[in-house]
Amino acid sequence: MKKYSHSIITKIIAFLIMIICFTGVIQAFVKVEIVNDGEFSSVVEDHYYQSRAYVQESENLISNLTRLIGEYKNQEHILSGGTIDEDEWRSVEESLFSDYLYQSRNYNPKLSEVENYETFKQEYANEISQAKDKMIKDELKEFHLLMQNLEEYETPLFYASDGTNVFTNTTMTDKKRFETYPSYMIFDDYKQEFFPKETKDNEYLYRITQHLDRLDPGNMVVYVAFTEEFLDSNIKEWQENKAIATKNVYKLAALLAGMMLSFFYLVLVIGRKSFKDQELHLHAVDKIFNDINIVICVLLISLWIGLVDVLFENIGQLIVPITFPIAIVGGVLLLSLVKHIKNKTFFKHTLIYSFIYMLVKFVGDVYRSGSVGVKTVLIVIGYPILVALTFFMFPITIGVAAWFAFKKVKSFKALQEGVEIIKDGNLHHHIEVSGKGEFGKLASNINSITDGLKKSVASELKSERLKTELITNVSHDIRTPLTSIITYVDLLKNEKDSSKIEEFIEVLEQKSKRLKILTDDLFEATKASSGNIPVNYEKIDITSLMTQGLGEVNDDIQKMELDFKMNYPKNKVYILADGKLLWRSIENILSNIFKYAAEGSRVYIDIEDLGNEILLTFKNISATELNISADELMERFKRGDESRTSQGSGLGLSIAKDLIEIQKGRFKIHVDGDLFKASIFLPKYKNNNE
Repeated sequence: MKKYSHSIITKIIAFLIMIICFTGVIQAFVKVEIVNDGEFSSVVEDHYYQSRAYVQESENLISNLTRLIGEYKNQEHILSGGTIDEDEWRSVEESLFSDYLYQSRNYNPKLSEVENYETFKQEYANEISQAKDKMIKDELKEFHLLMQNLEEYETPLFYASDGTNVFTNTTMTDKKRFETYPSYMIFDDYKQEFFPKETKDNEYLYRITQHLDRLDPGNMVVYVAFTEEFLDSNIKEWQENKAIATKNVYKLAALLAGMMLSFFYLVLVIGRKSFKDQELHLHAVDKIFNDINIVICVLLISLWIGLVDVLFENIGQLIVPITFPIAIVGGVLLLSLVKHIKNKTFFKHTLIYSFIYMLVKFVGDVYRSGSVGVKTVLIVIGYPILVALTFFMFPITIGVAAWFAFKKVKSFKALQEGVEIIKDGNLHHHIEVSGKGEFGKLASNINSITDGLKKSVASELKSERLKTELITNVSHDIRTPLTSIITYVDLLKNEKDSSKIEEFIEVLEQKSKRLKILTDDLFEATKASSGNIPVNYEKIDITSLMTQGLGEVNDDIQKMELDFKMNYPKNKVYILADGKLLWRSIENILSNIFKYAAEGSRVYIDIEDLGNEILLTFKNISATELNISADELMERFKRGDESRTSQGSGLGLSIAKDLIEIQKGRFKIHVDGDLFKASIFLPKYKNNNE
């Protein structure tokens, strides 16, 4: 094998195997994904009702139906402007107002913006009307396009209504009629029914339900039913595609293995004639600059994609003739890059490197020869020119040069003295050096270093203080229930009265639970502050989250006789956050309110849309005087009652702050007398398709 391992014939055979396997991989992929309009994911799908294909059959239909009954409703609704989004219309008006500011002669900067805006609406009345008409026409066009799409559906059967408008391709209106079919989807009165039951395990089902979640379930219904003939045809097609995909998966695995083995073999032997050969041999192709080589490879890929796009209809028969020659050229160029990597000339053998090297070499040669040649020329030619230009003010130029030198010496001395003072430990010393020269930059950098050191020292002192307070507070909070447990255990040892024993056990249970809460909160605070918590971002309706959450804590609200006042925008607002972590933060704030709010008082919860952020605010009146600052409240094991008689651990707000910051948000609290205010800023969810 050593005799043939590096022979040119062996390398050519291995290269052809690599190209054939690569072409086969592309062919198998195209055959499944394009020619048979299938997916490799069908290989692991156990049943048609659990497949992506089943969801795709009704996804577009349900999307169209939900848009029609939820947004467009009917032609009269569109013509009345009911579908025009307020934010979109505000953007159009602002654009027209901007044109008015820069183009209209009637704009008067002395008037207020409100007055100018009224003038704008009068002058631009036609433009505003035309813009609104255009938006309505666009909405009508989309409405009729959706209606046209619905008319093309013979199956599945569907019925959708909002109580007034109806969209259907069947005479059936009763839900029970739809339930007689072998497969159906019912969305009615907050319920979502799928049949058969295998459908519920479909991992792609969210692509349907996400459209339905936007509807008002109170008065909107959507029924979809699949006929037996329709299902039989689709199941047969899915089974055929699954068989093709399964066959090609094995084919792909074998071809990929062959391609990788042959490629690694070529990487090992390319450029050398034997294993003992230390020299790497380059050929004509290897003289192409590597950056030009990479550009050619990118162009080849673009050419392949372009040919596939042009010949898409017949790609099944033409994929091999298209791929094979391009793969050969690309393979040769790729192996040339491998040679240069092995030869450690990958960067050196580039056009950019060669250009920079020649430029640097030229400058270096000029610099090195300057002592004899260039500098002599500069002195001989430059000095007479300088004297000729400045002979009439020669004393002034000398004075300027002396002043410049004195200024630089003075700056250097100030730097030297300042560094000595800072070195002796005076971090508050500020070096004053005027100008933007090198000394000025150096002084600014040294001052920045001292500022950083001051902040670091202050932060360290604060950290040490917080650590001391943390240890003290932790010791106090944990020692209290622990001491009680030890005391009652000693009492239990000598107590004979069964009623007192039960009483002691009940106290022990309370104290042990209190100790567990403290240790759990301490562990959670440590975990949250370290940031070692996975965050699963999702689209969340913050108003719904708060409404549902308040329902869960309704018993605590009634117990404290608190009156919750909630203010939120009319339109739904969505945030991008982790639902579990967000609710944990909100729960901590609510728990803090239940512990410290005055009984029978009001609690205000406000939701505001700030553009790129959503602001969630909690305000309540404390039952006791808040003789503590907001910053101190944010510290761990700090409580509103400095006597530490409450059942809180003092970790709730700290945990909430850390969890909000993990979700790329901000958490702030404000104390004004007895008013406690907590603010949560979270990034707003932005859908690129909206």
